[in-house]
Amino acid sequence: MFIRCAFFKGRVKPGMEQAFDRHVHETLVPLWTRFPGALEVRVLRQLESDVGDPELAMVLSIRYATREDIARALDSPVRYESREASKALFDMFDGTVFHTVFSAEEFVLPTA
Repeated sequence: MFIRCAFFKGRVKPGMEQAFDRHVHETLVPLWTRFPGALEVRVLRQLESDVGDPELAMVLSIRYATREDIARALDSPVRYESREASKALFDMFDGTVFHTVFSAEEFVLPTA
């Protein structure tokens, strides 16, 4: 399994928090959940950290079964639509965005 993350390193501009969240939930999540091959979409918001840097305003995490699924999603029309729609986020955000692909293992928790 593979997880592609977009890290929003920085902070949402003061006074823009509600607009940022609304744009993510109302505009972008519906697009991200349509990425071909996506198995799970998570939007993570940092509440606290044991370090001061990096400050992460948001992390987008999308889980895929294969690297080919990621490539297909990145080349899909809905991805280009989401890139265009994401431009509004950058007007509300001070920082940088970068992407990372992780290989992921899952482990079943013991029941007793």
